[in-house]
Amino acid sequence: MTSVSAPASTLGAVRQTYARKDSFPPIAQAYTKVSQVVRETGLLARTPWFYIFTATAIVLGFGGAITGFILLGDSWYQLLIAAALGILFTQVAFLSHEAAHRTIFSSNKLNDRVALIIGNGIVGMSRDWWSSKHTRHHANPNRVSKDPDIEVDTIRFLEVDAAKVSGPMAFITRRQGWLFFPLLTLEGLNLHFIGLRHLLNFRQPVKGRWVELGLIALRFALVLTPIFVFLPLGMAFAFLGVQMAVFGIYMGAAFAPNHKGMPIIDPDAKLDFFTKQVRTSRNVSGGWWATWLMGGLNYQIEHHLFPSMPRPHLAQAREIVRDYCKTLDVPYAETTLFKSYGIVIRYLNEVGLSAADPFECGIVQKFRTKGV
Repeated sequence: MTSVSAPASTLGAVRQTYARKDSFPPIAQAYTKVSQVVRETGLLARTPWFYIFTATAIVLGFGGAITGFILLGDSWYQLLIAAALGILFTQVAFLSHEAAHRTIFSSNKLNDRVALIIGNGIVGMSRDWWSSKHTRHHANPNRVSKDPDIEVDTIRFLEVDAAKVSGPMAFITRRQGWLFFPLLTLEGLNLHFIGLRHLLNFRQPVKGRWVELGLIALRFALVLTPIFVFLPLGMAFAFLGVQMAVFGIYMGAAFAPNHKGMPIIDPDAKLDFFTKQVRTSRNVSGGWWATWLMGGLNYQIEHHLFPSMPRPHLAQAREIVRDYCKTLDVPYAETTLFKSYGIVIRYLNEVGLSAADPFECGIVQKFRTKGV
């Protein structure tokens, strides 16, 4: 593996490179200094008014969706209600994510309880699974073998993983950038399935397993019962399919721009906290509308530096962090939402080209891999 000198190097045309020990010189005390300014500015203070307003808006949204469901009855316009529910469930997932980071309340216990209740009981995802996965991601973003977000799945994020794919799956992998958003229609179902599989694996300890399972069971009973009782069977399945598809696309579209296409860190690289978090993260410009749309994830750099910072303060923290990055000559990645999607698609396609062509002669592929 060779070293890289800039974030865009992971999009190299020939071979994906990892940032190694000497790729980024350590920046002594950078995080200590910037965090001191952030604390003195009061940006870590809780903002209960904002979360009360946000929760109220979501509750009103659910009220409107339920009212629409009742009034429309046996009508294909119900699919609009299904799409609205997909959006609302994602907005609740954003709140659950912030509660899990202990952003909303000053009490850690209250944050944890809210994350459990709305994450399991409204969104239908396992809090224990999500927290474990997300904590590891925050500790080592884009680090090979340590960040679960770049581990092997339907999508391959590393060329070394894509190169191992053969057969029919290689057809998907070689085109995974273009197929990324279509595949996200199944991500909602995948998130529910993985969470349940985690909770039902009794070989590993899960704190509050039965509480989580009970909340998820209650959630699906309350959601599925009216759908299949009041709608014709075909319409009911279509309703559920649209709701899950919108939820999956929205979740994936909010989380994908954050790190995909940024430097991949070698397992043995030694990076200071500031460098590790800033160089592997990407912000999405757009101001307040992007913040509402992405639940604050548009300020990914600041979120990784200060995971417990309330959403309304991230914009101000951005100004502080940008100034420090400019002073320290650290690249600060920020782009528009649609440009970020273009970067993600391009990156995934570059990685996917490492997979064997399922329509190519195996002998030719073997020699091509060897560089003959």
